[in-house]
Amino acid sequence: MKQPTKLVFIPSAGTGHLISAVEMAKLLVSRDEKLFITVLIMKLPFESKGTEAYISSLQSSPVLSRVNFITLPQAASDIDTRKSPNAFRSQFIESHKPYVKDAVSKLAESESESTRVAGFVIDMFCTTMIDVANDFGVPTYMFFTSPAGFLGLVLNIQTIRDVYGKHVSEFKGSDAELTLPTFVDSVPAGVLPSVLLDKDGAKAFLGYANRFRELKGILINTFVELESHALDSLSDGKTPPVYPVGPILNLKSSETEVGSKQAQQKSDILEWLDDQPDSSVVFLCFGSMGSFGEDQVREIASGLEQSGHRFLWSLRQPPPKGIIASPSDYSDPKAVLPEGFLERTAGIGKVIGWAPQTAILAHPAVGGFVSHCGWNSTLESLWFGVPVAAWPVYAEQQLNAFELVRELGLAVEVNMEYRRDLYGEYPNVVKAHELERGIKELMEKDSDVRKRVKDMSEKSKKALMVGGSSYNSLGRFLDQISL
Repeated sequence: MKQPTKLVFIPSAGTGHLISAVEMAKLLVSRDEKLFITVLIMKLPFESKGTEAYISSLQSSPVLSRVNFITLPQAASDIDTRKSPNAFRSQFIESHKPYVKDAVSKLAESESESTRVAGFVIDMFCTTMIDVANDFGVPTYMFFTSPAGFLGLVLNIQTIRDVYGKHVSEFKGSDAELTLPTFVDSVPAGVLPSVLLDKDGAKAFLGYANRFRELKGILINTFVELESHALDSLSDGKTPPVYPVGPILNLKSSETEVGSKQAQQKSDILEWLDDQPDSSVVFLCFGSMGSFGEDQVREIASGLEQSGHRFLWSLRQPPPKGIIASPSDYSDPKAVLPEGFLERTAGIGKVIGWAPQTAILAHPAVGGFVSHCGWNSTLESLWFGVPVAAWPVYAEQQLNAFELVRELGLAVEVNMEYRRDLYGEYPNVVKAHELERGIKELMEKDSDVRKRVKDMSEKSKKALMVGGSSYNSLGRFLDQISL
């Protein structure tokens, strides 16, 4: 009989990272009844109560009876996040090593002799936890929540220096085209992630990449049929084994466990969609951190009005400048919209705040998605067969947009090089005519992009079925940890 095994998950701080880790954990324990998982939670000093609310919402799940959550003590950090966000993140995670070591020690003491810790599964920012795993003599795996294309870029930061003679951060503002193994096409410097165009950020990611080589394996939220070239290029003999196990999606999401206010908002939105023709509505939503300044809001409104298409727009209010925080809903969106916009578009459009994204994408009335190209949103749109108009904002989204538009032909472009920082600085504005063009192209009924997205939607579902590519890949990982 197979011996029970335990994995220790260490996601980065923040509810978003935690949700991804829990979805991965749920998938693993559903496939192996002898597997137990402990998730160690690091809390940011400025974090809201969202993490506790999310964990509470999971208690009724029978699968999660074999997933345990331990909230680690808060570690103090005196680094100014405004001046050095990368330094703050590195020090914050490093300062949790003693707490992780203590938690795993207690875990080992409390378990019966028949249960063994088979390894750590860490987030990409938590590579310093490899040291703790080494102290316990167990291997470390990584759960990579971004696409394989971005993983290849991170792994080749040093190669870029060697080939081009300068650091990746020195390509800021350059019109150079880079050759990267995970992309068929050359990659314009203009779509490199902002964090890599920052000297400190590039240095931090080079450190992560060097430690990736020490991993026993990399679980990645993608699937072979979507990123076949990128995944093939990672089988280079230098990169640890890569297990594409996606799409891992939180299709029910916390929106089904929210309070009465958001439940009512969701009901109102879906009722409005029920009254719209199939595939007629373009949905605009820019992720959990997606918000814009007033100049950009007015351009979006003009572009929507000029396009003539039905629309559902998630319009969020930015936090005060200089503060990293999630956007909020406007008390009155008229304050930032062009005069008369809501009245002129009342018959075809609806402006909302918070959006139950998966429920909207699943609705038959939705025919297109103007998106920031966050990877979770991308996988959701593909799952539901909704084509995307790419408008990246931050993180690795510019590179994701490039991959979707140019490499894979699964999206159209609004503006792939738009970017803003998390502190509310908006260096450029996408004009109304760019959005109008993108929406009209997006909503073409029989376009090649729409056909390819529908085909990829079917492939994404088959990948998870018994015998599918991701199903088999996850099986290989489970076999690995059982050795």
